[in-house]
Amino acid sequence: MRKFEKVSRIKEDIKLPERATEKSAGYDFFAIEDVEIPPYKLGDKPFNVATGIKIQMLDDESLELLNRSSNPEKKNLVIPQSLGLIDADYYNNTKNEGEVFFSFYNLNTQSVSIKKGEKLGQGVFRKYLIVDNDNAKGIRQGGFGSTGK
Repeated sequence: MRKFEKVSRIKEDIKLPERATEKSAGYDFFAIEDVEIPPYKLGDKPFNVATGIKIQMLDDESLELLNRSSNPEKKNLVIPQSLGLIDADYYNNTKNEGEVFFSFYNLNTQSVSIKKGEKLGQGVFRKYLIVDNDNAKGIRQGGFGSTGK
């Protein structure tokens, strides 16, 4: 099964990710609140923008989070490492229920506003392969670097 759901901490109705056209590869994700992203300074961590969304997907799938094509041009917002990666076992993890966040660096000299309901970026589902002698046994407990601890 593959589906989008809102996380339990969100009580109001929010917009689930959606494709804009029949042939769109990506699902548009939306901000669930107004935020101000401060200008990046060397050493800053990325600014995380909540979506209120968790994703159930097949075991051999991931979701790539990609920037909107207009964000770098119009807002000078970039995603660290150019994309985010959501693994299938991130769904309903014990730390944050699998809520998806878009991480940004603001390369402007002033803060950038994102309004509630504004498009943040896109998610594209991808199938992946594993090697025959794979022996991964770990259990995910959270997000952002949680498997490297």
